Amino acid sequence: MRNIAEQSYRRLHKTAKNFGNRSQYLDHELTIMRPKRWGLNLPGRDFSFEVEDLIPAIAGTIGLTVMCTAVTKAFASAYGLDMAFIVENVRVDMIAVSFFFVILFSGIFNPRANLPGIHGPMMPLIPLMAASGTHPLALGALIAVFGLILSVTKGGSKLVKVTSQGVAGGLLVYLGAIGTIGQVSAMRAWGDSIAMAYVPFLVLFTNLMLYAWLARVGKRWLAIPLCSVLAAVVALVAGAPFEFTTGPGLPSFNPMYWWGETTGWKLGLPGMTHFIASLPFAILAVAMWSPDFLGHRIFQEMNYPRKAKKVLMDVDDTMIGCSLRQVVTNFLGSGCITSSWGTYMIPAAIAKRPIPGGAILTGILGIAVAVAGFPMDIAVWRPVLGIALLVGVYLPLLEAGMEMVKETKDTKAAGICIFSSAIVNPVFGWALTLFLDNNGMIADRDRPKQLTLVDRLVIPGLALLVSTGAMAIVGMIPGIPPLIN
Repeated sequence: MRNIAEQSYRRLHKTAKNFGNRSQYLDHELTIMRPKRWGLNLPGRDFSFEVEDLIPAIAGTIGLTVMCTAVTKAFASAYGLDMAFIVENVRVDMIAVSFFFVILFSGIFNPRANLPGIHGPMMPLIPLMAASGTHPLALGALIAVFGLILSVTKGGSKLVKVTSQGVAGGLLVYLGAIGTIGQVSAMRAWGDSIAMAYVPFLVLFTNLMLYAWLARVGKRWLAIPLCSVLAAVVALVAGAPFEFTTGPGLPSFNPMYWWGETTGWKLGLPGMTHFIASLPFAILAVAMWSPDFLGHRIFQEMNYPRKAKKVLMDVDDTMIGCSLRQVVTNFLGSGCITSSWGTYMIPAAIAKRPIPGGAILTGILGIAVAVAGFPMDIAVWRPVLGIALLVGVYLPLLEAGMEMVKETKDTKAAGICIFSSAIVNPVFGWALTLFLDNNGMIADRDRPKQLTLVDRLVIPGLALLVSTGAMAIVGMIPGIPPLIN
């Protein structure tokens, strides 16, 4: 019996020629896959590589390079470290996460876990972290501990299950809209900085046309590579300045170099005061995971066939992966803060591809980019960076959110979620609206009748209390000074 189970994918697999179109073939692939959790998954036996896997792989690699560089730059600026440190530290993170957690963890041993990427929403807090005495290694260890506790208790999946369509849709709309506006503003600021305000307009307009056409012909999964290439070509033809500055190389993987007194971060090993200073930031980082993970799983549910339950990302397993990635890569020298990898999962869901094939390709590309060096310069160039995030993350988030909000009760919940998110931030908006919605105070008054006491009061109440308390401590509640000095 065991041998039959192992051979099930290989036995049920059919070539694309047996189907009327490519979409039907991809749907069939998703429904016949039975990836093993915490087991050995092999190409050909448990999954296959398809050309569509290249799209999330390219998108994920661009996203990793961009976000890892941005977070490391923010830390380096706060701690007074130079560009040479940034390049080598980014390489450490990209190579370590690509090999251990993208290829091995999500690609081979647990394809139900989404790739552990970078926690972008925490980036604005990095100056405050540094001023508060946070140590990146202490922060990583605490995030790993809290993340493992949440995953083992199934807290992440429980939060996802008790979140209604309206709350989830409102969260996605807010994230998509704010991200879109932010990237357009950043593009305009870049154009002003090089005294070529017309370049961002040309890049944005041409990509708007291309994205609309791809959506019209059902090829939106090609948006990231095609739009990124178009952005680079248009910007260069328009005369925007660009040069390669990063050469090939390998970083040091010696933890004692990175956490020495006079080398690497020049911070030494963390002490008790560092752990105390890092505590509220670690709580906040993990509190932000659930809405992030929810948004990524929703994309799979919206684009996969209903029978493809076995290939949906497992929220708790993804939290385990993020927790382990956090402590391992920090130990090796990285300062990045992790979360579910949106720039991989969203394009993968749109392309109707499961996690493992694209994960392995992403890992290979991530290592290649880090070693080669010069692709990092292209990925973080503002036209490519801005367009990749727009068409690969923010516009799909916005579209998915609007698609989820169809009924009147969902519209009301979504409106309150957007409103409360604008007051503080998306974590507060999600937690507050979740509590109000599950107790019938907004939208569907009959919803509390469908929920247990734990789902109605305990889980949403704890989510609101913990996340709001952590934000108050670090000064993220408007008008309230940080409770830590």
